[in-house]
Amino acid sequence: MTAEAIQFWSEGTRLAGDLYRPGPDAGDGPHPAIVLCHGWGGTKQHLRTIGLPDKLAAAGYIVLAFDYRGWGESDGKVVVLDDLPAERTETAVRVRVIREVVDPFDELWDVRHAIDYIEGEPGVGVDRIGIWGSSYGGGLVVWTTAHDPRVKCTVSQVGGMDSRSLADPAAREAMHRAAIAQARGEIEPVPQGGDDDPRLNGTPHRSKMYYWGPVEFSEQITVPLLLIDAENEELFDRQRNSELIHERMTAAGNAPSGTA
Repeated sequence: MTAEAIQFWSEGTRLAGDLYRPGPDAGDGPHPAIVLCHGWGGTKQHLRTIGLPDKLAAAGYIVLAFDYRGWGESDGKVVVLDDLPAERTETAVRVRVIREVVDPFDELWDVRHAIDYIEGEPGVGVDRIGIWGSSYGGGLVVWTTAHDPRVKCTVSQVGGMDSRSLADPAAREAMHRAAIAQARGEIEPVPQGGDDDPRLNGTPHRSKMYYWGPVEFSEQITVPLLLIDAENEELFDRQRNSELIHERMTAAGNAPSGTA
C-alpha cells in the first residue's frame, strides 16, 4: 500500500488528509473507498498510529483519514475582529484563529467534503463508498449516512448519538442560554479555553451541541450499518445512544437481524 499527504477544502478552510491506496496486486480498480472519522479530540495521526488505515488499504480499500478544521494539521476557521469594508475587495484585518473546538455541525461538513474529495479520486468505485467513525465520530457517520445517499455502508464504533443525553436539565438549559448569549455578542462567539472533563481534549461548542442528535434520524438509514458498542462505556449511557439507534431502526423495519 501507499500513503500520500493531501489537502481539501471545507467551507473555505483547508483540511489536511492522508490518502492510502492498496498495493499493485489489488489491480487497477475501481476500488471501494472508506472515509475515517475519528472521535472527540482525535487526529489522523492517531488513526495511523493504531494502524487502521494501513490495514484497510492492505485489504483493498482506498482510505482517507483527515483532521477536522482546527485540529491536527488542518487550518482553523477565523473570527474577524475588525470591521470589514462594504465592497467586495481584498483587505487586511485582524482575526482570531479558532482551534481545537468540538463543533458537530462544522465537523459534519468536513465529513461530507471528505466524501466529495474521495468521490473525485481516480480509481474509486463511487458506488462503493463507506464511512467509519468512533466515539463522537460514530455519531457524525450515523447522521451523514442518514442524509448522504453516496454512503453505502457505515461502521459506528462506541458512537455518541445525542449530546443532550449527556447533560442533566440544568446543563441543557445552560447550553440553550449560551446559544442566546453568543448570538447577541454577550460572550465569545466561538468558545475557547478547554473543557472541565480531563478525559477529553479541546473545547466543546455546547450551544451548538444543544441541537445535536443523530439518533433522531436513524429511521432514515437504509444501508448496512454496523454498531459496535461497549458494555462498560464510561462517557455516556449506551442505551440512549447505539442501542437506541438499533431500536429505532428495528421499529422502522431497517435494522439487520444481528447485533454486535
